[in-house]
Amino acid sequence: MNHLLSFIAFIEFEKRYSPNTILAYRNDIEQFTVFLDQFKTPLEAVSHFHIRNWMVSLMKDGDTARSVNRKVSSLKSFYKFLLRKGVIQNNPTAKVITPKVGKKLPVFVEENSMEKLLNKVEFADDIFGKRDKLIIELLYATGMRRSELRNIKDADLDSWNSQIKVLGKGSKERLIPLHPSMVQKIQKFIEERKIELPEYQFPFLFFGKKLQPIKDHEIYTVVKQNLSAVTTLEKKSPHVLRHSFATHLLNEGAEINAIKEILGHANLAATQVYTHNTIEKLKSVHKQAHPRA
Repeated sequence: MNHLLSFIAFIEFEKRYSPNTILAYRNDIEQFTVFLDQFKTPLEAVSHFHIRNWMVSLMKDGDTARSVNRKVSSLKSFYKFLLRKGVIQNNPTAKVITPKVGKKLPVFVEENSMEKLLNKVEFADDIFGKRDKLIIELLYATGMRRSELRNIKDADLDSWNSQIKVLGKGSKERLIPLHPSMVQKIQKFIEERKIELPEYQFPFLFFGKKLQPIKDHEIYTVVKQNLSAVTTLEKKSPHVLRHSFATHLLNEGAEINAIKEILGHANLAATQVYTHNTIEKLKSVHKQAHPRA
């Protein structure tokens, strides 16, 4: 397991992966280690046959092709690390062919449903209700990730330039533009929070039920409960609001490279997935409106 611990330290301190990503890598590799016990084979002596057998075992146990691909991807990163360190001479993942995954379009909320949520649904009139509405508005107005919203501090708001600083993946900072009205809402919320919750002394913008900095599961609950009022989508997570933000911008003609920068994507391919939703909408409009469609 020493090689695994070295790898975990590498992705944590050198690659600066997020805690959730590190945990996923660790779990995947440890799961593979348990599978190897039946062969009495250490990690550094693995061949591609062991990995193929593991993939078959995962599929038999009900793992989806997407899940299997993610786990194999963890192994590929691990064995590339061992190869660079000289622990192994040949990469056992080089000959492994992963199962094909069908293209899955991002789930998003329709614009009229978001309009209804923000303008017609009533939120509680206390500071918690104001917090909930601002969480929804900020996620939808910026496309930021849940972890980015959780870590926002009061000082990250640049009201003069109408922008907000977030800490993205790999601890990379980026600035997201805000509409002036959004800036005013955040400023008003900070003022009201200071008055109504003088005991909250943390630098973070959002607070949880115990008046500590808000946690991921609390943000998820806020989003899920409020989206349930306007949509029947099975998935109602903060990431759905990120998808909605990007899809609606594209539908309104925004430039894809600009959306890429706002979302903090490392490459354009990650952003282009939203164009499929836009194309599907155009097809639907064409089918309904064109006499020969």
